[in-house]
Amino acid sequence: MGERAPDGSSKTGKSAKKAVGAEGEPTPAKTATKKAAKKVTKRAAKAAARSAGKPAEKEAAPAARKTAPGKKAASAKKAASAKKTAPAKKAAPSGTVTKKSTPAKKTAPAKKAALSKKAAVAKKVKPADVALPADAAVKKAAPVKKIAVRPPGGESPTALVRRARRINRELAEVYPYAHPELDFENPFQLLVATVLSAQTTDLRVNQTTPALFARYPTPEDLAAANPEEVEQILRPCGFFRAKTRSVIGLSKSLVENFGGEVPGRLEDLVTLPGVGRKTAFVVLGNAYGRPGITVDTHFQRLVRRWQWTDETDPDKIEAAVGALFPKSEWTDLSHHVIWHGRRICHARKPACGACPIAPLCPAYGEGETDPEKARKLLKYEKGGFPGQRLNPPRAYLDAGGKPAPPLGAA
Repeated sequence: MGERAPDGSSKTGKSAKKAVGAEGEPTPAKTATKKAAKKVTKRAAKAAARSAGKPAEKEAAPAARKTAPGKKAASAKKAASAKKTAPAKKAAPSGTVTKKSTPAKKTAPAKKAALSKKAAVAKKVKPADVALPADAAVKKAAPVKKIAVRPPGGESPTALVRRARRINRELAEVYPYAHPELDFENPFQLLVATVLSAQTTDLRVNQTTPALFARYPTPEDLAAANPEEVEQILRPCGFFRAKTRSVIGLSKSLVENFGGEVPGRLEDLVTLPGVGRKTAFVVLGNAYGRPGITVDTHFQRLVRRWQWTDETDPDKIEAAVGALFPKSEWTDLSHHVIWHGRRICHARKPACGACPIAPLCPAYGEGETDPEKARKLLKYEKGGFPGQRLNPPRAYLDAGGKPAPPLGAA
């Protein structure tokens, strides 16, 4: 039987079914919300695909079609979370890179160590502002700097230079005829005589060399000489065996390396047997006119007594004293100091009472200060005694000097 409607009309089963179906169909409002949800999910999927790449867009579209509205919303949430986690995924490769670059970090200390070594080398090579050598221009004027900074006796560098130069001027007036006290006629004879003067007096050498040069006048002759015959001639000079080897050896070197001529350079002269800086400067200054300081025993004693320097090494004394005077005065300075040491300022008993530079000498009073007693200590021309040379220059003879007697004279 059919059902009765509220208004009293009756409906058949088919119509009832239609009515029920009409009630079960979604309303227009519901369909609108479904469409809006679909649009939102599509937009979210597109945004996620853009952030993840095009392949993700293709994969997201079918998923959006199959999922229900609730599932679509969940996928939208997942896409949103994917946006947030994407930077973390991108950071992961950077983490792997850092792992690979760890060896570079380990090698960094090695690079720093290499740089520090280079810096240390640079510090060593860099010339410091500190004055070197005294300490190093002891290879090139270092001792000069040392003396200039710390002169002996607490004297200022300027005062020391003035006093030293005044002493040299006073000695030049006392000994205007100062000259090398070895007899020679050429550079070869001066070279041999200077080598023979070690550990003996110039007078003894001057008395010995006439016989030597008469028999062996040239380097070629002395190079081919019989050593035993040369020893007999040089016996009065002392250490005759060693000196014989030296004069024959230097003669051979002159013949073989310098054509039988005495070289005029310091570097060449010091290569000869028995020739040092002192001997080389004697030859250069007196045979070739090239300035040099001759640091013999008299020179060493006086410059320390006058407190020009407190050095004891001959090379350092040469550098220190050379810094006090112009180079042009070095040769004459050597003559003045050596002459004064032989005649007045003796090693054991200086004649202080007869010394012309007593007011300038810090060591005044070490010797005899009484003028009369001091005069009795004078030697050579100042005391009326013969000099060192058998054939002295005319200026020396004119000044009252006497030539030395030959060997064996009474």
